[in-house]
Amino acid sequence: MTEAPSFDVFQPHDHRRCRKEALAAVLAECSARKLRLTPPRRCVLEALLEEHRAMTAYELLDRLREAGLGSQPPVVYRALDFLLANGFAHRIERLSAFVACTHGEGAHEAVFLVCRACRQVAEASLPALARNLEAEASEHAFRVERVAIEVEGLCARCAGAGA
Repeated sequence: MTEAPSFDVFQPHDHRRCRKEALAAVLAECSARKLRLTPPRRCVLEALLEEHRAMTAYELLDRLREAGLGSQPPVVYRALDFLLANGFAHRIERLSAFVACTHGEGAHEAVFLVCRACRQVAEASLPALARNLEAEASEHAFRVERVAIEVEGLCARCAGAGA
């Protein structure tokens, strides 16, 4: 996948630039892989890129409805399936919610730092941890297919607010 910009979501940054560069990376990847970013898929992706927080399928469905792109759950789930399958988004299991991928290096094992107060999510890539997990699993004759590590805590802003 095309290299997406890297921003620390818990630190102040130019979010307009962040969002614009992330969308450009996805558009370039779709073009390179001949994938179709339909209006509902793009709307869902843009909603995920608006904030660095986990969004539920129903929050995303509201965005689709506001944009006039559908009001039935299958519309949002089809868009999410496309984004997940192509590495443009991730599912945060603990929250039953979704975030845009912020590491555009293709298939990768991610660690998610989830603020329990504001639901902002930072994505980190820990290749050494993934290698260690795979090695440990291999010793037990187990083949790893997917790793999802979610770390819950408080971002600096919420910790400062006494959340």
